[in-house]
Amino acid sequence: MKNKLFVMLSVLILASLLLSACGTPATEAPAVATEAPAAATEAPAATEAPTAEEITLTLGSWRVDDVAAWEVITAAFHEEYPNITVKFDPTNPPDYNATLRTQLETGTGPDLYFVRSFATGRELFDAGYVASLKDLPGITDTFSDGSRAPWSTEDGESYAVPIIAVSHGIYYNKDIFAANGIEIPTTWEELMTASQTLLDAGIIPFANGTKDAWDINEVVMMQFIPSNIGGYEGRMAYLNGERCFNSEEMVASFQQIADMQPFLPTGFEATSYYDSAQLFAQGQAAMMLDGSWSIGPFEKDATDFEWGVFYPPALEGKDQYVTFHVDAAIGANAASPNLEAAMTFLEWLESPTFAELLGNNLPGFFPLTKDVPTLSDPIAADFMAFNDAAKGVDIRFVWEKLLAAPSGNVDAYTSLNNNVIAVLKGEKTPQEAADAFNSDLAAWYEPAAGCAP
Repeated sequence: MKNKLFVMLSVLILASLLLSACGTPATEAPAVATEAPAAATEAPAATEAPTAEEITLTLGSWRVDDVAAWEVITAAFHEEYPNITVKFDPTNPPDYNATLRTQLETGTGPDLYFVRSFATGRELFDAGYVASLKDLPGITDTFSDGSRAPWSTEDGESYAVPIIAVSHGIYYNKDIFAANGIEIPTTWEELMTASQTLLDAGIIPFANGTKDAWDINEVVMMQFIPSNIGGYEGRMAYLNGERCFNSEEMVASFQQIADMQPFLPTGFEATSYYDSAQLFAQGQAAMMLDGSWSIGPFEKDATDFEWGVFYPPALEGKDQYVTFHVDAAIGANAASPNLEAAMTFLEWLESPTFAELLGNNLPGFFPLTKDVPTLSDPIAADFMAFNDAAKGVDIRFVWEKLLAAPSGNVDAYTSLNNNVIAVLKGEKTPQEAADAFNSDLAAWYEPAAGCAP
């Protein structure tokens, strides 16, 4: 599984990075005189070696739910480096990007912080807010090219240490499935038949709503796309201009969104991400399309029934591809007064100790090291098994090259999101939504210029 996963991730971008680290040099004790001075009547007291300076580093993040886990992780680091304390200081996720940018612009940013993949993180590096890691040692031995690439420049200069990938899937209520004679579906068509069975029994098939629009886009639509387009190779065809963004494969993905619509909660337009999670956790909905990051919350809240996870099956006749997304890295604030200590922490993030602590204290957040540790959480292990069973894995469709658009244009994320919701509301057909998506991208993305209507 390890080799297959990271070979597949490595082909995402041909980037080669060399990272290395500045460690704190050891301080030598002054030599003790071998002979006492002639006038001395007793030997002088030995001079003690100076102790290392106590340093506290702040670590910014958008993961407010992970405080307890990061306290365990940073305590392990502190045990190895007693003079350095790392304080985990997260920000509410929707506010993170803006808050971090303001802190960096005003000189109040954390010493270390979570860096988003691709364009969002690259913008901070280009603005000089993230320190270069071109001299951090060990990075090529620890991470694949594909894992490093979302946080590196075109010439291979790295600016953040990759730490987390997340997976996607369908959480399901095993008790409800069993009571209604439903097996895990192996094709999309079987899943729709099962959904109708549940609806006929008075059960909400899918908990997902659209009040928090990112959810229906990132963890629903972007689970469907890879199997329809053929994973990484298919995505490259769009990025290279070999396919238009209203191809039949993209229309098929919008059609799956339309297929789901009757099986969402009544009033799904007003159903928030939190509401959806509660519908599933309370046993009111049989399934929820979501990310691996929800393992912990469901283990806490969904306690009255047996539950598990499976991947959205492909349309009949299509191969299964899985969305396994390189999501977060940690970089150092270029203006930090404690940059050397920050580099020491970044180098420690390459260690097997960190990978094991992350994978097993934060189930559903998968280390990006080449050697993935054994995962003790069974649901986390199931998510990882998706990668082994699939023909291939890939990142979320719009992340590479399509997240940022020139002023006055609509970026791919916003366009896809708007058109998915339009299909759910019955405002557009799948073909019309795909055509609108294509038009938005053809207006500014040069490889798609030939696709303009």
